[in-house]
Amino acid sequence: MKSKSTGVRFWIGAILFLAAMLAATQVIRNEYPFFAGYIILQFVVLAVAWSILGGYAGYVNFGTSAFFGMGVYTAVFLVKATGAPLAVQIAAAAGVGALLGFAVGLLTLRMQGIFFSIATIALTIIIETTVTNWRFVGGAAGIQIQRPPVTPPFDTYVQMLFFVQALLVVLAVAIARYIQRSWIGRGLQAIKDDELAAECTGVPTLRLKLLACVISGALMCAAGAPAAMYFQYADPSSAFNLNYSVSALAMSLIGGTAHWAGPVLGAILLGVTQQFLAVTISSEVNVLILGIMLVLFVVAAPEGLIGLIRKIGNWRAGRAT
Repeated sequence: MKSKSTGVRFWIGAILFLAAMLAATQVIRNEYPFFAGYIILQFVVLAVAWSILGGYAGYVNFGTSAFFGMGVYTAVFLVKATGAPLAVQIAAAAGVGALLGFAVGLLTLRMQGIFFSIATIALTIIIETTVTNWRFVGGAAGIQIQRPPVTPPFDTYVQMLFFVQALLVVLAVAIARYIQRSWIGRGLQAIKDDELAAECTGVPTLRLKLLACVISGALMCAAGAPAAMYFQYADPSSAFNLNYSVSALAMSLIGGTAHWAGPVLGAILLGVTQQFLAVTISSEVNVLILGIMLVLFVVAAPEGLIGLIRKIGNWRAGRAT
């Protein structure tokens, strides 16, 4: 009964969130909040997707930029080859991400620790090099993307992309929440605690890791697909930028990987901070702030914001009694 009530509250909150995002596009006339909001929502999806494998299973993945870039170039390919609409671009990118996640999982998930992380970095380099030499999608020089007419009720294409990214946030969070509360999440947690012991007790470790890699890859690619239309331009160095990998990892760790809400909080905190710094000081400061915050949280709050909130709650409860 309690599980059903929390599920109902979650979906009511999700509907209210989407309604607020839609209302914002109809009320706010300044375009900048949607430019900045899109980036923040994009990082929420990436952080949540990263946490499904990196947080729940404990496999530190530095390949986020590879999946994100594949999402960007899947959209670019479809636009140039068929003129496919945005919904098809996102769906196709998710499919490509799932297939890539499955293939990468088969090749790398038998590795553990630093060896797995190095393999995911190599994946980014391999895919970026391939796209750089693919002239159909612009190669190293990049490619300009022409936006189609905007779809009502939105006044601009950026507003529509902002709302689409909000839909992806709800989808990613719903999937991460379901995984955490299901047998899949319990199996992944067992792998994180002690993979050998989990396998000895009958947990299908490889199958669960592959599933996590497939879902994580699909969400990362889906998050990257609208970026081609957002920037109206795509080039390999930007699409496969390692900052996506570092940011997704840092946001998840700062928010806390033990709960689905952790990456959401971490992405919002760091995303808002980065956008504020980009406007007030310089976008070059973002990486410095990211590193400082990551070090502070790893030292002072290793369980992230979620763990910090729980400790404060327990402390207050102890004082009340």
